[in-house]
Amino acid sequence: MNNQVALVTGAAKGIGLACAEAFARAGAQVIMADIYRPEEQAATFRDQGLKAEAYCCDVSVPQAVCEMVDWIVKTYGRLDAALNNAGIQTPQRPMAEITDDEFDRTVAVDLKGVWNCMRYEILQMQKQGGGAIVNTSSQGGVTGFPGQAAYIACKHAVIGLTRTAAIDYAAQNIRINAICPGVILTPMAQELMQRNPDLEQALVRDIPAGRLGKPSEIAQAVLWLCSPMASFVDGHALLVDGGFSIH
Repeated sequence: MNNQVALVTGAAKGIGLACAEAFARAGAQVIMADIYRPEEQAATFRDQGLKAEAYCCDVSVPQAVCEMVDWIVKTYGRLDAALNNAGIQTPQRPMAEITDDEFDRTVAVDLKGVWNCMRYEILQMQKQGGGAIVNTSSQGGVTGFPGQAAYIACKHAVIGLTRTAAIDYAAQNIRINAICPGVILTPMAQELMQRNPDLEQALVRDIPAGRLGKPSEIAQAVLWLCSPMASFVDGHALLVDGGFSIH
């Protein structure tokens, strides 16, 4: 990905941080976007000779996303690849106990945030003649999970949005895919497991691979989806879950 420009949202930690590093090590100029500007993380990459820039953006706000894409194009000239990864989880409780505010906030970030990013990324990629987009769904985008109704609903919707947009723009050389991580050792997953001490053991029991995933394993899959090596892969929801969803 030498001389390409890549955007990663939710890049301050976890999967987003690992993906930003993977893009940078593959030669891309990476814009690391998060609701809190991840300057320290970007500076660490720059100290290693990588090309990384931090940007503060709330993806749930359409104007903020528009301004971010405009800044990227003004600064670097184009946008070749994007991982729309920013997301939050609702508190773990049965569906009817999730409040309206919790549901609305989850939808605003996990679904509308992807919608906002895709819209402005696609508009730019149309102007420049193509690009690659990956949206972060989840293994929960193809299964269910107790106590996470709002989150799971959004992750299902992200796959539907990905598939439909891929049809809309395939002929314009814009590939749009989704990544569906299993249980990955990220700060978000660790927080969930801290609230339920028996959860990790239960999850590993249901993963044929016998372990939880690493952020770097998701990063390599995302990098492949955005690269020329996946040039005929479009509208696909790629499960990277150690076999959980087929167990």
